[in-house]
Amino acid sequence: MGEGKHIILADPRGFCAGVDRAIATVQTILRSARQHNGLPPVYVRRQIVHNRHVVDDLASQGAVFVEELSEIPDEAVAAGVPVVFSAHGVSPQVQAEAKRRGMFIVDATCPLVSKVHREVSRFVREGYEIIYIGHRGHDEAVGVVGESPEHVHLIEHEGDVAGLDFQPGQKLVLLTQTTLSVDETAGVVAALKQRFDWIEEPPSSDICYATQNRQTAVKTVAQRAQCVVIVGSANSSNSVRLMEVAQEALGECGHAHRVDDAAELDPAWFDGVQTVGISSGASVPDTLVDGVVEALRPLGFTDVSYVETIKENMHFVLPATLRKRGEVEKAAD
Repeated sequence: MGEGKHIILADPRGFCAGVDRAIATVQTILRSARQHNGLPPVYVRRQIVHNRHVVDDLASQGAVFVEELSEIPDEAVAAGVPVVFSAHGVSPQVQAEAKRRGMFIVDATCPLVSKVHREVSRFVREGYEIIYIGHRGHDEAVGVVGESPEHVHLIEHEGDVAGLDFQPGQKLVLLTQTTLSVDETAGVVAALKQRFDWIEEPPSSDICYATQNRQTAVKTVAQRAQCVVIVGSANSSNSVRLMEVAQEALGECGHAHRVDDAAELDPAWFDGVQTVGISSGASVPDTLVDGVVEALRPLGFTDVSYVETIKENMHFVLPATLRKRGEVEKAAD
């Protein structure tokens, strides 16, 4: 290593395939924007991904973000302005409203989240009650529970297990929010299996590969650092958890912080620190990480190295509605 203080970048970090696809979906529509008589080129329901900078950037290019479909005017619907569903997915009720109003929907739900939605539908048809581990109020959890609110029972913590009441004759299955890691759900899963020893797990894990990979990488980095900085927004479940994982790995020997960008760094965090670890959530552009690295240079952190724990090569194609509509070809012209 060089003479300066050290920065260790976690790899993998940043964009996962689902986030990449969702952002590319909006960008593709913006690039091939059709004229809609002064109407916006595209509406997006909720934040396309949980990152303030990404949302602000797309908004500056003309995308209009709304909380609910009711905010989209009828004239925009009549003109065929595309409406994008975010990477986190939506409930059947939202899908039904879009269909009722005749909206041109481009569904950018992450394919891994869509898989959980399909599992819920299948298990309900087969007579199961579903215990879903997730964050109450998170967009992904709201969409999944909305598939069948009377049969999907959301819990967050081990303590929630005591409030469940199922008899051995009841078919039970466990599903989880994709942005939770195996480590994160282990305690809740163990408590569920102890209470309901007949509970089934889905054939393959619903844990997102990117969530697990980023947590594994940040643990490795934290073992070599006295301070870890996670770049990510406060409403990003996986970014907040990365900070917690880093702090757990550092123990009492160091401290972890989450920032949206370099402007939120506090120089006091780095007093007496020789090595800083840096990672970012799955919805964070690498330019924001670059900004943090640059901001640390004046503090003496000039030596930069990487720790790669696994090579990611996952890729998801753009939503079929875009491909059918020819948006991809138009954008490429």
